[in-house]
Amino acid sequence: MNGRWLDGLVLLLYLGAMAAVGWRLARRQTSTEAYFVARRSVPHWAMGLSMFATLISSITFIAYPGSGFAGNWSELVPGIMVLVVLGLVGAVVIPFYREAVGVSAYEYFGRRFGYGVRAYTGLAFIAGHFSKMGFVLYLMALTASSMTGWDLYLLLGLVGLVTLFYTWLGGLEAVIWTDVVQGLLMWLGALVVLGLLLWMIPGGPEAAVSHAARAGKFELGHWTFDPADARSFWVMALYGFFWYLQKYGADQTVVQRYLVARSHREAFRGVALGAVLCVPIWTLFMFIGTLLWAYYDLGGAPLPAAVLDAQGRVQADRVFPHFLSTQMPAGLAGLFIAALLGAGMSTLSSDLNCLAAVGVEDYYRRLRPDASDAARLRMGRGLVLLAGVLATGIAALIAWRGERVLSFYYAVTSIVSGGLAGLFLLAFLSRRANRRGVWVGIVANLLFTGWAVLTRGSDPWLDLGPYNYPWSGVMIGILGHFVVLLVGYVASWCFPPEANPGWTFWDWRRTRGAGTGQGHGRLS
Repeated sequence: MNGRWLDGLVLLLYLGAMAAVGWRLARRQTSTEAYFVARRSVPHWAMGLSMFATLISSITFIAYPGSGFAGNWSELVPGIMVLVVLGLVGAVVIPFYREAVGVSAYEYFGRRFGYGVRAYTGLAFIAGHFSKMGFVLYLMALTASSMTGWDLYLLLGLVGLVTLFYTWLGGLEAVIWTDVVQGLLMWLGALVVLGLLLWMIPGGPEAAVSHAARAGKFELGHWTFDPADARSFWVMALYGFFWYLQKYGADQTVVQRYLVARSHREAFRGVALGAVLCVPIWTLFMFIGTLLWAYYDLGGAPLPAAVLDAQGRVQADRVFPHFLSTQMPAGLAGLFIAALLGAGMSTLSSDLNCLAAVGVEDYYRRLRPDASDAARLRMGRGLVLLAGVLATGIAALIAWRGERVLSFYYAVTSIVSGGLAGLFLLAFLSRRANRRGVWVGIVANLLFTGWAVLTRGSDPWLDLGPYNYPWSGVMIGILGHFVVLLVGYVASWCFPPEANPGWTFWDWRRTRGAGTGQGHGRLS
């Protein structure tokens, strides 16, 4: 593409600016309180933009347009459920966590069911997010490589190094303030592409929208509930509900954001802002995919062989990068590449800091209870460095060996990382649930998820014939939460009740009514 040097210059300026933020904030990271929760002094608007940038990733930039191009808007439905979940639980879960934990979300599970469950939930978080980090880094480097002509491994190393640099130096404060820049850049990049598409489509926007509507491109899925149909509106709504319940109730990357705000009110306003910003940009990228379909279907340009597979079928996820690399003017393409990298880097940097927080709070402090805060800070920085190197290595392995490696890794990590929303509901809502019953529920979920993941699909890892898992893959996570919740609750009745630990919603409501909630892990 003519002008690729200009795109490369924009990209290098962006990466340099992100590194400078980390360098600028490095001197402020003098304690774990600063490094992991930014001294609990972040304004709500910055917190909200940070949550928005963290929930958006390079997957959004590529997968949503690909989905809008290939089908309808059914894959937007899970994202809409973030507003439903926040409306149902936000006003309760946010102040509860701010009063129940210090840094780690999994501290709560330890208080409720003992250290073993705390260690398990921390491990589930680590396993699930490592798989995501490697894929996010690989996907954004792959797309940027196709648009700039730069070597894939060079981009993996460069982006991984810059993200690691500012996260390692600046802690969560650097993560949040780079997220603010990256969040604004994402909106700018998306709006530029939307404007370009609307201007270029033959017949104009009205013709494109009418053509897409006649083809059913704006439908939200099938309205019948069929567990085997991943395009069912109700299946996708259930999936999204439990996904965001797990995010807001048991995910360190979100719970850690609750803790950085100055007050409960500021925390809720920040979380609400993040959710409200997410849904429009998901919709925008789905709309871009639909407009891309209309652009090519109405004869705006021919689809080249590069976006077709061996059987001549269109590979939808390749269409958007092809459009950007061939139709975007020089400089504007660089702006969009920077927005794409920002989407992935915001997710990656947040995960790095949160993984280090979990490592220090849930494991290192257990092994070294007398360690000084300075020692914990050094360990946190070391864990950021280790996690960044491993994530970059996973991305390089995917690039080298192909996505079959990724599918195997997803199979393993999904087995150990599922069911956290069910576990949270059990801990939060049931006084009768006890640690032995909960462990029965966890083991039952591991067995169920292992069977479902390994036997699903037309080419399963383990073929049991008629005993293979029969339904859509998105139902595995939904059912896993129910397995933990129901089996754990029923099993708890098989063991003697434990002394009321005072860590359920009902106890929290009582203590708040008595005016005893103090915050930062002091609920009792």
